[in-house]
Parts: sequence; structure tokens; C-alpha cells
Amino acid sequence: QVRLVESGGGVVQSGGSARLSCAASGIIFSITAMGWYRQAPGKQRELVAVITSGGSPNYADAVKGRFTISRDNGKNTVYLQMNSLKPEDTARYYCNAERTSYPAYSRWGQGTQVTVSS
Repeated sequence: QVRLVESGGGVVQSGGSARLSCAASGIIFSITAMGWYRQAPGKQRELVAVITSGGSPNYADAVKGRFTISRDNGKNTVYLQMNSLKPEDTARYYCNAERTSYPAYSRWGQGTQVTVSS
């Protein structure tokens, strides 16, 4: 069973930076992609950034140029460097690990709160 543990986040001032980490364990079949999603109160969960095992990143328009996703395949860890944070970035951030070929799976972490104060 794949288990994801997130760390980082907290309260950050507007314009500041934060770094999230997500470590995956219990992997038997390799992960295809790892990503970060976020959910603000009263809103649906949305994609922030995702990166494939080959290192190809994809970002939501709202975070392009400010956030950077990276991945250490050897450690099965994904990072999200968040710069120039805005109050609208306030949300609970969830890590996701997905395998798209057989046996396919999708696992979520418990989430970590990021609050950007203005």
C-alpha cells in the first residue's frame, strides 16, 4: 500500500516563500506521476502542479512562474517550491501519487495547510 507523508506549509506572509515535501513509501509498482493539488474552503480540489517520472512538469495557470515542482525518484519524494505567495494561495495542499499502467492506482496524502497572510 502506497503511503504519502507531506511536510512543510504553515503561515507565510504575502510575497513570501514556502516549500512542501511529500515522501512516498510502500511502493511495489513504480509511480507514473506525482503532483500537488489544493483545496480552499468552499471550493473544489484543483491541480497545482504535477511531474512525471521522466521529470516533465505541468502547472496550473494560477501558479506558473511562481511555483516549481521537482522530484527525487531515488527517494520517491516530490517537492513544491512556492514563491511570491498570495493570499489566494491559501488552501490545504494534498500530495498525489498515480500509476497509470496495470496495476493502476491513485493515492493521496493527508494534506498540509498553507495560509498566506496579507
